[in-house]
Amino acid sequence: MDLHTYVNLDATALAERVKAKEITPRELLELGFQQLEKMNPSLNAVTHSRKEKALAEAERIDVEASPFAGVPILLKNLSQRLTDEPLTSGSPLLMSTVSAHDSHFVKKFREAGFQFMGHTNTPEFGLKNITEPDLHGPSRNPWNTDYSPGGSSGGAAAAVASGMVPIAGASDGGGSIRIPASFTGLFGLKPTRGRTPVGPGAGRQWQGASIDFILSKSVRDSAAMLDELQVVQPEAAFHTPLFPASYKTAMKDSFERPLRIAFSTKSPVGTPVSEDAKTAVKNTVRWLEREGHIVEEKENGVDGIQLMKDYYLMNSGEISSLVRGLEKGIGRAITADDVEIETWMLNQAGKSVSAAEFSASLSSWDTAAAHMATLHETYDFYITPATAYTAPKVGELTYSRQEQMKLRAQMNELAKQEQQALVYDLFLPSLTYTPFTQLANLTGQPAMSVPVHLSDEGLPLGVQVMASKGEENRLLQLAYQLEQSELWIDIKQLVADPVLAKHNSKRAIHE
Repeated sequence: MDLHTYVNLDATALAERVKAKEITPRELLELGFQQLEKMNPSLNAVTHSRKEKALAEAERIDVEASPFAGVPILLKNLSQRLTDEPLTSGSPLLMSTVSAHDSHFVKKFREAGFQFMGHTNTPEFGLKNITEPDLHGPSRNPWNTDYSPGGSSGGAAAAVASGMVPIAGASDGGGSIRIPASFTGLFGLKPTRGRTPVGPGAGRQWQGASIDFILSKSVRDSAAMLDELQVVQPEAAFHTPLFPASYKTAMKDSFERPLRIAFSTKSPVGTPVSEDAKTAVKNTVRWLEREGHIVEEKENGVDGIQLMKDYYLMNSGEISSLVRGLEKGIGRAITADDVEIETWMLNQAGKSVSAAEFSASLSSWDTAAAHMATLHETYDFYITPATAYTAPKVGELTYSRQEQMKLRAQMNELAKQEQQALVYDLFLPSLTYTPFTQLANLTGQPAMSVPVHLSDEGLPLGVQVMASKGEENRLLQLAYQLEQSELWIDIKQLVADPVLAKHNSKRAIHE
């Protein structure tokens, strides 16, 4: 197998080549590191590589013992712990942190036979929809390196889109799988709350808003990984009944009847939406109608602005708790110089959040979930843009030193309620790019970004589809059908040297 072939095959195809003994796990891993070493200097997708360890481990892989034996993978540098490897979460405070054990999520990958190449870049504590941590520097988009691959799974997206690995570990607490999928032309599925492993040492992530999964180039890879990763954990706070069949088989099923689908291109927080995003949804709607489905424009009835305020209040409490724990660990108070502006402001605001306010913010999630459950009594799917715009430029959503100083001064002068308002304003520029994804995190529903649009500038943009809790199988059915359509953006068009596409037009990418 040559490098070009490796870059363009998905994980399922690579596993089949290993099983057929057309290539050894070590040879496959060497190709992965060859592509990593070729692309990472331009993309900064990978923050830690474990080449020598991985190559030694490759010699001991039993290719018959597991479904993905020998396939290379990268993990996200946030919560996806790998024994004896660093996990910084994008923060200088954790520069010296080394994992004592695998996370339960990573154990599942190990059982499936994957080879661990290292960890991918993420913003500090996963708080942003771009990946530009001070500690590791910005990741860049393989379609055009002037632009961001998004976040917080931005390094993972850049690594998959550039062919370093066929899939990568990712997580989604407010859109952090679907946003980078939209910005880099990948398939991004956020499973139902409680579907995949958490811990050890934790029964939930962000009160259930965040869940670990993957980014992939193909629908079948995501389906196969849902088969491998779905679990019911006795110690977990949230459980979703196991899907009794195979997702990889179920995705090929036809729908038993015409679907009834609602869609909207209106931002839930009143921010602008680009013509690219509207066009992506409209083209998808037309395709659905041609397929015989019933599609109606309809808003979901959820107060999006209030929901985001409650989301940020939760973030404030979570980060304040995190900082308190870090302070105990290092034996001193954490200052503004220790963390990035988003972490510092959320921590400051979180110190003033009462238990009653925190509880009330979580209750609003249940109200939103009830609204969506009612909507899904009528509609099978709810469709929106995955992102309101194509990717922002690197640095566009990162505050300058002067802006940060001004924000800190404002925060110090404000009363409690005004602090939460300033947090909303802090994130508003980034929220303008990505206002659609947070809803599914707070309701616990599954949602996906499907790559169905390229802008005239040659940048991808995805469409989001949400379904009722537990219905990932139906999302995968729809995605698999879309994957066969003319709408689907084939990531293989980004060929073996993605950075060369930097100034490509839409026409050039498809030639």
